[in-house]
Amino acid sequence: MSDAYVVGNPDGLSPLLVELRDAIARELHAQLALRAERIELADLPEVSYQVTIQVERTLRLATGARLTPGVDVSRARRTSAGR
Repeated sequence: MSDAYVVGNPDGLSPLLVELRDAIARELHAQLALRAERIELADLPEVSYQVTIQVERTLRLATGARLTPGVDVSRARRTSAGR
């Protein structure tokens, strides 16, 4: 049992996992909006890349460190709407 569950989080997720879940959900929502509510098999590499960028950004903000040398996440956003 995780500490998050003990302190009352009904999902049983730590705050970091909640942030990651939310970042992934936001990115998938943005990708679906860009792609007319349908992600084609050929689009999976790009969608996966964008989700990875959001996970890296969330982890970087949570830990205060740059995790991937040479990747500027502020410039890596190429396709997501409104960011």
